[in-house]
Amino acid sequence: MGSRLLVGKSTVIRDAKFLDILHAGISELGLNLDPDKIVKLVKYIELLLKWNKIYSLTAITDLNEIVTYHILDGLSVVKYLTINQISFSNLLDVGSGMGVPGIILAISYPDRHFALLDSNNKKSTFLRQVSIELGLTNVEVLTQRVENYHLLAGYDILISRAFARIDLFIELTKHLLKPTGFFLAMKSKNLPNELAVLNQYQVQVTDVAIPGVLDKRFLVKISHE
Repeated sequence: MGSRLLVGKSTVIRDAKFLDILHAGISELGLNLDPDKIVKLVKYIELLLKWNKIYSLTAITDLNEIVTYHILDGLSVVKYLTINQISFSNLLDVGSGMGVPGIILAISYPDRHFALLDSNNKKSTFLRQVSIELGLTNVEVLTQRVENYHLLAGYDILISRAFARIDLFIELTKHLLKPTGFFLAMKSKNLPNELAVLNQYQVQVTDVAIPGVLDKRFLVKISHE
């Protein structure tokens, strides 16, 4: 009900049919999100549509496809973390861009800390505004290249969606990973070629089914042996 009321007040979203896709997708993923989190997801979509007109944050402009290819894609990571009962206190989203999956994870886990890093100032500005308007006090936005960013404590999880090849992702970010942590790469193409150079790591590949997406998707967990 909350999300439908929000859409009714929106100056950006005119068609509420996308809510059916969102709710059906959440159900198909087996997730149980409370109304407040769904309201924040809808508000995030609204902000993305609004800011995309100026900042070109995504090439996808169809509302239903934004839900499918961005929101449900990000929520598939929530499903992965839930099913595998993965415990973590902090996570770095490398090359966060418009905030997938970082913003979606922050909405889903309000008690964990999320750092969203992107070298593009416009995208970082958008992420900061989203964090403010959604009240995401668990989000830290970083505007810099990841190889120049240093944190003594490190992160439990380093995740990337469309940042780089897996080997380059690891090379540029390994200084930020806790000894007990792991890399998590969201992938869709050329996976065998990327895995062939990871002999020194322990690799687990999980097939990901995203509601409404026919292409094969994978989550690749990489950790030290």
